[in-house]
Amino acid sequence: MLILDRLRDILQDDGQAVLVTVESVQGSAPREAGARLLMRERGDFHGTIGGGALEWDALRIAREHLRGDDETPLRRDFALGPELAQCCGGRVRIRFERFGPQDAARVAQLAEGERSGATPLALFGAGHVGRALVLALAPLPFDLRWIDERPDAFPSVTPPNVVKIATPDPAAELDTLPAGAFVLVMTHSHPRDLEIVTRALRLARFAYVGLIGSATKRARFESRMAQAGLADAQRATLVCPIGLDGIDGKEPAIIAASTAASLLLVREQAAQPHETPA
Repeated sequence: MLILDRLRDILQDDGQAVLVTVESVQGSAPREAGARLLMRERGDFHGTIGGGALEWDALRIAREHLRGDDETPLRRDFALGPELAQCCGGRVRIRFERFGPQDAARVAQLAEGERSGATPLALFGAGHVGRALVLALAPLPFDLRWIDERPDAFPSVTPPNVVKIATPDPAAELDTLPAGAFVLVMTHSHPRDLEIVTRALRLARFAYVGLIGSATKRARFESRMAQAGLADAQRATLVCPIGLDGIDGKEPAIIAASTAASLLLVREQAAQPHETPA
């Protein structure tokens, strides 16, 4: 779950919380600027700014800020080596910001902006692996459209970054996706998989098209896509098998973790500036 979505829910449930944000970093530090965590009134917290003595001290200050009367945001500087005995050795500035019921509308607007920075991902298939993947992606920066033709295949409750779409024509949902979206296919039907993958590759506007399955499944699909007129270059962009090389477990949770990690890598690579030749 994205951190501001979590803050919105906490305000509804608890009434107030403190958002702890790494504002700036000099030198080496456990987390980058922008890392955040939330301290709830009942004492538990969500997210992390890196753990260790820095996080422990930040949680103490956040707890005190929740109990105090001053709602003005606090800022604290931490020298990780001399003050906290952390061998990172850098310097970190942290902001502590208290939110209450009066901030609900602003938090909802901020959460919408946070979601708009997430990568759109269409997940076709609500089977065991699909369910595990939705849970793996819940805290990550992806905006999921979860698509299946079987309305009863979806769980009743899903993470906030998920929209469930039950439709008799899943492949048609590809036309609603923005350019650069990710597409991941794992339906209960190989003919349906082939239909969706062929259409996605033919559209040629997605940053990632992945298909669950073995190298044998890929070879069969490539043969059929060639017969359907897809060029070699289009077929070559298909990612199948999915996930990270070297992780061979077949359990849904293992496949989901491996696939989520590979999607993050693709997302990072897509965000890197491309050098133009001189």
